[in-house]
Amino acid sequence: MEIKFDPLRRFIKIKSLSSICMLMAAIAALVVSNTNLHTYYEQFLELEFLIGFSRFHLSKSVLHWINDGLMTIFFFVIGLEIKREFLIGELSSARKAILPIFAAIGGMIFPIAIFFLMNSGKEGTHGWGITMATDIAFSLGVLGILGKKVPFGLTIFLAAFAIIDDLGAVLVIAVFYSSLIYWHLVAIAFVLLIGLSLLSVKNFYSRYIYIPVGLVIWLLFLESGIHPTIAGVLFAFTIPSHRRKRLIEVIGKGKNALNELSQLIGQKVVEFKHHKTAINILDNITSEIQSPLQHLQNKLGTMVSFLIIPLFAFANSGINFIGDEGAFTPLSVSIAVSLVFGKIIGISLFSWLAIKLKIAVLPKNVDFRQIFGLSCLGGFGFTMSIFISNLSYESVHLQDSAKLGILIGSLVAGVSGYLVIRYALKRSALSANRQ
Repeated sequence: MEIKFDPLRRFIKIKSLSSICMLMAAIAALVVSNTNLHTYYEQFLELEFLIGFSRFHLSKSVLHWINDGLMTIFFFVIGLEIKREFLIGELSSARKAILPIFAAIGGMIFPIAIFFLMNSGKEGTHGWGITMATDIAFSLGVLGILGKKVPFGLTIFLAAFAIIDDLGAVLVIAVFYSSLIYWHLVAIAFVLLIGLSLLSVKNFYSRYIYIPVGLVIWLLFLESGIHPTIAGVLFAFTIPSHRRKRLIEVIGKGKNALNELSQLIGQKVVEFKHHKTAINILDNITSEIQSPLQHLQNKLGTMVSFLIIPLFAFANSGINFIGDEGAFTPLSVSIAVSLVFGKIIGISLFSWLAIKLKIAVLPKNVDFRQIFGLSCLGGFGFTMSIFISNLSYESVHLQDSAKLGILIGSLVAGVSGYLVIRYALKRSALSANRQ
């Protein structure tokens, strides 16, 4: 019997499904913010939550714990995804990586350029980083609606350039959206990161060491002035990517355990102690033959997709449309236009250049009409864009204006991307039938 398991397909499926949860959470936040419940919503987000004891404690609002704490886990998983893609995924060789890298670079440069052109000299210029990211979950969710007609190569291309987009956004947050930096704390954090990296090189991993040290690194970044979510990405890069045990060391144990369990065929209940022992042995083996990177990605990926990101969406999508100051402003327009048209021009133009210069090739069964449709879909900014908008502006009014622009731009990008890709797939099918 052949067993097929593709981590990339699992990753794509989880991201696609999580987009539904995110959408429901965002809609719930919008509804609550524009009804009589908005006071309770705001009070909940401003509620102080304390962790620690005596003089050694952290006290932050629920909103800050979500954005600075839980989102660090999100960035940690992004770091694991980036590391995996560069080691064994679609970015592991120059030939595979060139096209998504070009697409991502174009998809970052042009939205920023359009934003500066539209917003030069106006309030809110500091939010230029809002327009550069593509939301993996929502964009994959739109492709998921189109079903099996979508070539897998197109889905891989989208996931790859969106991951590079995320990497670009992480660098921008670290460099341009951090406050006054206390470099001595950063230096201590990097000493700890180097220490963990050396353990990783030796293929040593123990959660009893990594978790406490990781928490210390997060605290150091929190107090240093660099946004603490960056600690999540850097910490992810120190996680070992090799198996803790070689397959040959555990195959014998596995065979013996399976032989023991074969006696249970036809039974509904595990009755004997040695059967339970065999099950425990198999459970341990599955942990031992996975790399820590793969294990953590599998364990945390679902929690991030179905709990942390929906919580973030609920906490950060509450835009009040009925207040004294309307949320819809020129800033909203410039963000929406930059997301939609910047991504279309940047992704499609740079992809075309990479192909014309013959330094990259189109994925299998993918034509340029589909790439153009994907460039429309690239304007779906949501998670990272909202995150950067919170870092860009202290004014709640500017934050709401930016978030409204993100929602409008993402909606236009999602609908236009869906329609263009659907049309492109029909044309591709007609061309194939004629041949």
